Amino acid sequence: MTPLHSNEDARIQVKSIHTKALAASILFAAMSAPAMASDGTITFTGRVTGQTCTLSGNGGAANFTVPMPTVAAGALNRQGAVAGRTPFNIRLTGCTPNTGNVGVYFEPGATVDNTSGRLVNTAVASAATETTPAVTPATNVQVGLLNDALDNIVLGAAYAAQNSQQVALADGAATLQYYAQYVATGAATAGDVLTTVTYSVVYP
Repeated sequence: MTPLHSNEDARIQVKSIHTKALAASILFAAMSAPAMASDGTITFTGRVTGQTCTLSGNGGAANFTVPMPTVAAGALNRQGAVAGRTPFNIRLTGCTPNTGNVGVYFEPGATVDNTSGRLVNTAVASAATETTPAVTPATNVQVGLLNDALDNIVLGAAYAAQNSQQVALADGAATLQYYAQYVATGAATAGDVLTTVTYSVVYP
């Protein structure tokens, strides 16, 4: 004769199997979790200054554009070739206090190649419209920045290692001179170049 509680017994057995499997999974997870131990402490220090300046780029606003010349792809036909050096400046006025040194820090970001220390080409291909021409990005081209001594600025590096520059304020004003140039990462192909960088004024 079939037992009256066979289905109930079966359910209890399945529940028991599931409970054991869950317990085994929890035990395995606990055994496989890495041991967490504190190995050190990192302390960050800094300073916020009350010093302020009014900024202008190339005689305009703090946000400004540097038009670079059109150059032949043949001038950028190998890695390391440069062309199209273009001057630009950042002017500080109305600084308070009106003495001391100031510098510019070029911030890291998505447009910065941390390996080369230059700006990548972010131009995006697009078709022509009634108001805008077609865009075809140039390849194997980056934009490098130079300080006033024509030394390479290492974008993405810390301020002290970036090789930017410091100038002394005179009556609360100063001008920081820079240059931008195309730099080939290989044989360049013809096309458009567009990139950006964010900067901050530093009061060392």
